[in-house]
Amino acid sequence: MIAPGPTLETARLILRPTAQADLDGWAELMGDEEASRFIGGLQGRAQSWRGLASMAGSWAIKGFAMFSLIEKETGDWVGRAGPWVPEEWPGTEVGWGLRRAHWGKGYAVEAAEAAIDWAFDTLGWTEVIHCIDPGNANSQKVAQRLGSVNRGVGRMPPPFHELPIDIWGQSRDQWLARRAGR
Repeated sequence: MIAPGPTLETARLILRPTAQADLDGWAELMGDEEASRFIGGLQGRAQSWRGLASMAGSWAIKGFAMFSLIEKETGDWVGRAGPWVPEEWPGTEVGWGLRRAHWGKGYAVEAAEAAIDWAFDTLGWTEVIHCIDPGNANSQKVAQRLGSVNRGVGRMPPPFHELPIDIWGQSRDQWLARRAGR
C-alpha cells in the first residue's frame, strides 16, 4: 500500500508517497553510518520502520511529506526527498537523503527541484529552506545547485536541538526567477 498523495516524474526518477515496500531501501539508508550521519544517525530496521511510518503519516494528515525516489530505469528505491515540516520545525523545508549507491548521479538535485516546484506551485509555500549540518559539504553543494544560500545558524526542535545546523534557503520569487532561466 502507498500513502495517499501525488506522483511526480523527472527525467530519471519517479517521486511518489511512501510505501511499505520501501522499507528495505529505507533501512539500508538508515543502517549506513555514512549515509545516515546527517539525517538522524544510524538506525536499526525497527527504528527505520518508525521513520518510514512517520513519513506516511505526514502524507495522510498534512497532505505532504518527503517522496520516495524510484529510479525509472531499474525500479530501485534511491532515497527520499521533498517537503518536510514536523512540529516546531524552523521553516518549510525540502530535504533529501539518498542511499550511498546513488550518490554522485545528480539525483538529489533532480528530485529536490521537482519537489520545490511542487511545494511552491501546489502547497503555496513562500519560501523553502534546507537544514544542513555545517560539516555536510555534499548537501551544501546540492543547496547551492538549487540556488539556495546559507542564511546562518538555525535550531532544530528536540530531540535534535543540540545538533549544529545552518539554514539554507530562498524565497518563492527567487526560485521562480531561477526557474524561468532554466
